[in-house]
Amino acid sequence: MAIKLDGKSLSESTEQELSERVLKIKNQKGFVPILATILVGSDPASGTYVKMKGNACERIGMKSLKVELDENTTTDELLIKIDELNSNPEVHGILLQHPVPGQINERQCFDAIDTRKDVDGVTSLGFGKMAMGEPAFGSCTPQGIMRLLKEYDIEISGKHAVVVGRSPILGKPMAMMLLNKHATVTICHSRTKNLKEHVLKADIVVGAVGIPKFIQSDWVKDGAVVIDAGFHPEKCGDIDLEPLIDRCYAYTPVPGGVGPMTINTLILQTVEACELS
Repeated sequence: MAIKLDGKSLSESTEQELSERVLKIKNQKGFVPILATILVGSDPASGTYVKMKGNACERIGMKSLKVELDENTTTDELLIKIDELNSNPEVHGILLQHPVPGQINERQCFDAIDTRKDVDGVTSLGFGKMAMGEPAFGSCTPQGIMRLLKEYDIEISGKHAVVVGRSPILGKPMAMMLLNKHATVTICHSRTKNLKEHVLKADIVVGAVGIPKFIQSDWVKDGAVVIDAGFHPEKCGDIDLEPLIDRCYAYTPVPGGVGPMTINTLILQTVEACELS
C-alpha cells in the first residue's frame, strides 16, 4: 500500500505548534507576527488565495495586514508600497500575490522585498542564498514539499529526482532544494524531448508544469515517490495520479497534499521571521 503524503494533516498539526509559538511571542514581546499581503487588481482567484492566507493567520493568532491596490497601479507605485512595508517594524512578512497586472515589472517588485521579510521566498537574493546552502526563506511550495518528505521519512540522498517544471518560484527552487539534500536532479519542462524516458528514470517525480494530467501514469516507474504540485479546476493535478496509487511507494493526493503545505509554510516562515527580528 502506497504511503499517502497527507499535507492537510501535517499543516493542521503544525498550526497547533505555531499557535503556541505566537502566544509565546505575545507574552514575551507584547505583539504578534504580522503578514502583509499585497493584492494588485481584482483577479478572483488571487483574491481567494489572499483570503485563505488571512484565515490561516487568524487560526494561529497572527495578524494579516491587507494591502489592496488598483488594477492600474504602476511598478513605481507598487515599489513605494513595498518600501513602506519594508520600513514598518510591525510587519514581519511581506507577500506580493502572483500574478500582478501586465504593466508591472513583477521581478523588480519581488526583488524589492527585504529578504528578512521575504517569507514567500520570491527574491533573487533569497533564491541564491538557498541554492548556496545559506540561511534563507525558501519558496513556499517547494519548501512545503521538503517538509512533507521529511515528515514521512522519505529518503532523498542518492535518489534520482526528476522535476518537471522550471518556474522561478516552484520548479527551479525545488530542484535546488533536492540537490542540497544530495539527490541527483534532472530538470525537465514541457519542451523537453523524450520526456517520458527522463521521467521513467526517476525515484522521485515532481510534477510542477502547470498543465492538467500532463505527466502520464505510464511515464512513472513502480516504487517511485510521486509529488504532484499542480491543482486545476478539473480537481486534478499535473500527474495522472489515480493509476499510480497502487504501484508507487508514496504520493501526494490532489487536493490535500502539496496545497495545504504552501500556505502553512508561508505562515511558519512569518512566525520564524518575527522570532528572528
